[in-house]
Amino acid sequence: MSLNSKKISNKIVSFRWITIFLVILSTCFFGFQLTKLTIDADIIKSLPDDDKNAKLLKHISKNFGGNSMGVIILETDNIYQTKVLEHVRLLTDSLSKIDGIASVSSLTNIINIKGSEYGIEVGRLVDEFELPTSPEQFEVLRNNILSNDMYKGSIVSEDETSTLIIFNLEDEAIVNAVAKNVLKTTETLNLPETLYYTGSPMLVTYISELMKNDLTRLLPLAFLVIAIILYFSFKTILGVLLPLLTAVISIVWSLGLMAILGFSMSMISNNIPIILLAIGSAYAIHVINRINQIHDQNKTDIVQTALAYVLIPVILASITTMIGFVSFIFGAYLEMIVDFGIFTALGTLFACILSIFFVPAIMSFKKSASKVKTSKNVLLTSYFLEPLNSILLKYPKRILTMWMLLIAISIFGLFSIKRSVDIQEYFKHDNPTRLAEKIMIDKFGGTKPVFVLFKGNMQSPEVLKTMKKTADYMEESPDIYTSMSIADLISELNFAITGNRDIPEDPEQIEQLWFLLDGNETLERFVSDDLDEGIIISKFKSPDNQSKKVFSDYMNAFIEENSTEKCQIEITGMPFVDITMDQSLINSQMGSISIAIIFVIFIVGLILRSLKSGIYAAIPIVAAIIILFGVMGLTGISLNIATVLVASVALGIGIDYSIHIISHFNHVFKDTQNFKIAIKESILVSGNAIIINVIAVSAGFLMLVFSDMVPLQYFGLLIAISMVSSGLGAITLLPAILILVNKKSLNQNSNEL
Repeated sequence: MSLNSKKISNKIVSFRWITIFLVILSTCFFGFQLTKLTIDADIIKSLPDDDKNAKLLKHISKNFGGNSMGVIILETDNIYQTKVLEHVRLLTDSLSKIDGIASVSSLTNIINIKGSEYGIEVGRLVDEFELPTSPEQFEVLRNNILSNDMYKGSIVSEDETSTLIIFNLEDEAIVNAVAKNVLKTTETLNLPETLYYTGSPMLVTYISELMKNDLTRLLPLAFLVIAIILYFSFKTILGVLLPLLTAVISIVWSLGLMAILGFSMSMISNNIPIILLAIGSAYAIHVINRINQIHDQNKTDIVQTALAYVLIPVILASITTMIGFVSFIFGAYLEMIVDFGIFTALGTLFACILSIFFVPAIMSFKKSASKVKTSKNVLLTSYFLEPLNSILLKYPKRILTMWMLLIAISIFGLFSIKRSVDIQEYFKHDNPTRLAEKIMIDKFGGTKPVFVLFKGNMQSPEVLKTMKKTADYMEESPDIYTSMSIADLISELNFAITGNRDIPEDPEQIEQLWFLLDGNETLERFVSDDLDEGIIISKFKSPDNQSKKVFSDYMNAFIEENSTEKCQIEITGMPFVDITMDQSLINSQMGSISIAIIFVIFIVGLILRSLKSGIYAAIPIVAAIIILFGVMGLTGISLNIATVLVASVALGIGIDYSIHIISHFNHVFKDTQNFKIAIKESILVSGNAIIINVIAVSAGFLMLVFSDMVPLQYFGLLIAISMVSSGLGAITLLPAILILVNKKSLNQNSNEL
């Protein structure tokens, strides 16, 4: 305990009324801002603007509505029944009346091009006023669909059990409001067929609802569990309330600041409250635990003396934790991960400030030392910490060997880690959204959109022929079942007139055919208003990353060979974004961990004035991270956009344990010059707080196991495993290393004793 720490502690306690007033005022201010906080689970918005594929995808979304398309799957025993078509028509008409929906396409209103004795007829595949009723009429409809590549397997499944109703949102539509209206409207119809919902608007809305449910269910549950653990640890109301109050206030401040700055809650930042609950309570636990260890009878001196001891370790712990979160800024592909890192780091800062200002301010009002001091954890000390101290002093090499064996097993599992960026893995296997994805893959060629953008004169024969050639080439891929473009419509019109599905050579003939399509809303999906851009729309089937890479190479080779100045070709879509995102999982993981470890060693070494202390403090957390990845590899848990956060979060929180042990050790050793006493005091005092902390934090994160989103279940489980391993590392591995590297000092102390 330094003189400066004592002076600072005195100042903190002397300004306790101001501290309490400012905390109350700030909490009211930020709490009011929470009413403005919104939830946005749209992953497209989180894509970086400087990435080629993401930029092109956003461009297509803006100009062609590519990412504002929702899908309803109607499943029954047989689509070709009059009552089923009536229900499809009812759904189509009902969706068309919903505010925010620009267009609806289904079996009952989709465009159909055919020749007749009067010339070309551009009408509808099914006459909605005279639906088929006889077997013969349904056979004609079936043949029309099977003979047209635009419809086969894209509007009706080949097994004839499912059909799609596709709707596009208006540019300024509020996605969540429209999606909820769609659900409400279709449920009100009470149709006998089974309905499934997919597409970006429905997916985003569904994830948003899951996020709200998780926050309202899991956060109170985590509070309750941590409160119970704190009560059995401290056995006083203050011992329960202060850590939780610190956590709540830091959460309110962080989320309130998010709202003020115009940020929304994402599927990643949804974890912030749970994480801050753990961090906020952790710092307060260390402050309260140290107060409980001080036996001075003066009520003010107790708090001041205790605060002087923990001031540097708590500040140091918060800095290293913030480094773990800020490291997400480097190498993260998704903006939502960057936002998560920034606001969790700010929340950590708030929790630190509250722990060293607000908690001592409240504790200083206690009337006597006996009431400040809570019941000691006799069972924990007598039956675990004291025996552990004896084992460490007797068998440090065995402890180290056990850790090395555990690390070796984990390294073996590390090489088996799989990566996944498939958003469908967010849902449980029996979830309707995941079932809808399976139907789309099995019956309609997948859900991941692929867009090929053409820049040039869309009425040029050369451009349309290149578009047709590109589509044919693309459909040779095993993961592309069908595609649609303006070239398909022109070729169908030409076939109706000439019996030839080729693109006409004469530009004037194309203009005449185009005239037949003029005013049709389908045209807006494929070409720009100025007719200088057009797209091919398709779907990619496989969720496998290697298949996406193969397809990317396959298409890029074709584009490089066929793109010209008059007909520029670019391709994008979720498979291409997934490839970049997949690579970013590795880059951001390695980058963030490396940066965090280097900074942790440097800052711990700088503040404790010993580079060795920084290296020693990092060893247990590095071991914990290796064990974490080993568990992931051995259990088959994928590295995805949620679990990629675990290592840096674990590093940020877990390093605190080592810092408290090594800081406590340095303090005691400096005062006593006795190595054995320093180790024992570190284990019995800081070890006590660490165990309480590990149990409380792990229990809080384990509440995520009850989340409706699968990656968050794994996130909670993995963080809990990391906390246990880093906590055990701090009270076993770190002391074992300190004992072995200071063996000479230990022998001298033994001789003196």
